[in-house]
Amino acid sequence: MTLETTPSTNPLTAFEPGEYSQFMLRTPIEINGVLRSLYDHVSQITVFFNEGQDMLLTTLALVAADHLILDFGPNEEMNRKALLVGKHFCVTMLDKVRVQFILRGLSQVEFDGRPAFRCALPDEVLRLQRREYYRLMTPVMRPLKCTVPIPLPDGNVKLYEAHVFDISGGGLGIAAPPEDIPFASGMQFPNCRIELPEVGFVTCTLEVRSIFAVTLKSGAHVRHAGCEFVNIPGPMLTLVHRYIIKVERERKARQTGMG
Repeated sequence: MTLETTPSTNPLTAFEPGEYSQFMLRTPIEINGVLRSLYDHVSQITVFFNEGQDMLLTTLALVAADHLILDFGPNEEMNRKALLVGKHFCVTMLDKVRVQFILRGLSQVEFDGRPAFRCALPDEVLRLQRREYYRLMTPVMRPLKCTVPIPLPDGNVKLYEAHVFDISGGGLGIAAPPEDIPFASGMQFPNCRIELPEVGFVTCTLEVRSIFAVTLKSGAHVRHAGCEFVNIPGPMLTLVHRYIIKVERERKARQTGMG
């Protein structure tokens, strides 16, 4: 099985121990962060059961501290069958990244006046990271800034404020500092700080992955850098996802209004 497998594919093999273990999230904060992002994004979840022979489609209706509420699927027979089994394999996508988890013991409840499933939170969540993260070009009218603490040879630290050109669940594209400031591929910079308007502040470690020259329309040459998040905490990644979703929704709303 490859990371590009679609959500409709039987997911059982992805839960076997081995090469995917490094992508497994096990802390409550990380798990809750991913689930809340799925809720915010209204991500469609495919639920497999009976050894992958049956399936239904659902979305998260509530992410609470100790349980989840999921919408009933459109097929009443599949809903009935799902309540009879104890193990459910869930597959979805978040920002073009595959997410999988196991739910156990679905029960039927009423939520907002309609039937729904209730269950405990999963013990772990598999987030299969890919390099092809969806990258959001940041708004020109509300530019993002990232403050990067850069140690200098004399022992001082320069707080470099970088303009952010794009952002994704994997990292940032920024304006590189002048060449006389230590900043090269492979270098890591802890305690970087990004302000996401109306969402919050992200504190993270960035690793420089590439530096390249860009020629502007004026003919001037500038340097850009591609930076990757290093072990970004779940709550920080959730803020990034929320910002991306927020900006995309605002753009679509403007486009619809213009139409």
